[in-house]
Amino acid sequence: MDLEWMGYVAATLTTLSFVPQAIKTIRSRDTRGISLGMYVVFTVGVACWFGYGWALDSWPMMVSNTITFALAATILGLKLKYG
Repeated sequence: MDLEWMGYVAATLTTLSFVPQAIKTIRSRDTRGISLGMYVVFTVGVACWFGYGWALDSWPMMVSNTITFALAATILGLKLKYG
């Protein structure tokens, strides 16, 4: 049974979950409620997930983690700049 569709659904939903936080943070520049340590670890973890997806040649993992990395890195960058 090919369950790759489940990977696409999971990747889409988890990636989209970061969009509201990224938009709110970009607009408000308010990063007081964001943990610096959590975003550093999370951003590195997302980069590792991308590498794992690349090793497996898994497009859902690679695409979703590229987008999630960009969103998380943006939030992390704003935390470092305004935090």
